Amino acid sequence: MTSKNRKSDASAGWRGRLWLVISGFALGFIVLFSGRAVMDYTSSDRYCTSCHVHIDADKNWKLSSHYNNQSGTIVHCSECHLPPKGHGYLPAKAKHGLKDIYGFYLKDSASINWESKKLLDNAKGFVYEKSCIRCHQNLFPVKLSVNGGNAHLFYTTSTDKLNCINCHINVGHYDRSALHAHDTAFGVEQGGKEILYTGPAKVTKFENFTETIPGTGVSFDMVALPGGSFNMGSPDYEPLRKPDEGPVRKIALSKFWIARTEVTWDEYMAFFRATGSQGRTEGQVVTTRKVDAISGATPPWGAPDQGWGKGDRPAITMSWHAANVYCQWLSKVTGKKYRLPTEAEWEYACRGGTETPYFFTGSPKTYSGEGLLKRIFRPDTSVIGSYVVYRQNSSGKTEEPSAVKANPFGLKNMAGNVAEFCSDFYSPDAYRTDSVSLVDPVGPLKGTEHVVRGGSFKRDASDVRSAARDFTRTKAWLVTDPQMPKSIWWYSDCIDVGFRVVCEADTIIR
Repeated sequence: MTSKNRKSDASAGWRGRLWLVISGFALGFIVLFSGRAVMDYTSSDRYCTSCHVHIDADKNWKLSSHYNNQSGTIVHCSECHLPPKGHGYLPAKAKHGLKDIYGFYLKDSASINWESKKLLDNAKGFVYEKSCIRCHQNLFPVKLSVNGGNAHLFYTTSTDKLNCINCHINVGHYDRSALHAHDTAFGVEQGGKEILYTGPAKVTKFENFTETIPGTGVSFDMVALPGGSFNMGSPDYEPLRKPDEGPVRKIALSKFWIARTEVTWDEYMAFFRATGSQGRTEGQVVTTRKVDAISGATPPWGAPDQGWGKGDRPAITMSWHAANVYCQWLSKVTGKKYRLPTEAEWEYACRGGTETPYFFTGSPKTYSGEGLLKRIFRPDTSVIGSYVVYRQNSSGKTEEPSAVKANPFGLKNMAGNVAEFCSDFYSPDAYRTDSVSLVDPVGPLKGTEHVVRGGSFKRDASDVRSAARDFTRTKAWLVTDPQMPKSIWWYSDCIDVGFRVVCEADTIIR
């Protein structure tokens, strides 16, 4: 081969490699540009609202302060629902994108429980704290209110992990019923029951009766439970049990009455109207009311019923203290001894004579919705759903008693709907430190939190078993209360706990 031919081949090779490099750069640029265009488009408001068809995705967003504000600044979907770039943006986008694709192609949007999706526990999974802080870098602006300053100070100094959306969950999607303002009109509204009872029910023997609250049109049913014994707690082999439910103890109880349903809003509002005082400061004793020395609740912040309605729905968001004072008031106006049930009385009433995980047939593992497979192939709720309002069959809110069947004792919503306060202090070791055989136990003599029983519309099947135990979390349930000191009457961050009352038989029937 001649020198001239070798130079020609080298020149051709060099031009080929150059063309290959240029083509590579061009292809890379096209891929990068198109990839970035795809990323930008799939993060746009138009794309988000085309997939997320619930009302909050567009209409309520445009009514919110993130869209409808004085500055005209719009906070876009991806600015809240994705972390800032460089802080896990791509993994979060991939995760949410896969979930969106799954939901769009494999689920009917009408079957999705949007009310449940809006709850704080769920919202924490798709609203990013770093995104909030990126925009709101100054937590103490000049126009911040005193209550806002106190709340932000608590946020910056608390050793517990807090989220901005604990207080600001509705700034991105407007919800009129959840406006966080002092509800000074609470309890003032007129209407409701028209018939006024002139006195309480007269009880002469131990049987079911209907209590009537004097001066109101409100009544409720009490069920007579004869004394008896039962095995309290869960055995080691019970599915999904927790350590604080054992060991099983033999408990003997005296006879007592227990309310057929949880205390309703009609019942609780009778108490509030009789003892409350608009504008009164926390803890001030009411002395000008007919019921002496009963300090009623102060007006709440926001809507305690969450906009779901009052009436026969269970009263919620009141504190354990408020529930206890309600019992004191009810005792005074009826002349009977009403109180919160002990933990033993509650479980005895819930079981209705059964020793299985539920007072109906079925296994907790069958009804539970925990785990990846259960989330894809939802459990059959046809049996449990007729007795219990829990996470898998709830509409994301409380229900009236008519929604479920009664247990063997004729009691409704002992499990699910709302969890219920008991009078006992909570201790995880209470069953281990007590005797294995007890008569009318009242729990530990001291403590900081109280027992909560029954699970709720937010909880899994494991939490609505007859032996399942839980407890109040006073500090966590008052995070968003802007008052200093915090309210002793209303929980700002607990919407699924209520209570039912017990009436002591020995104080009436001798």
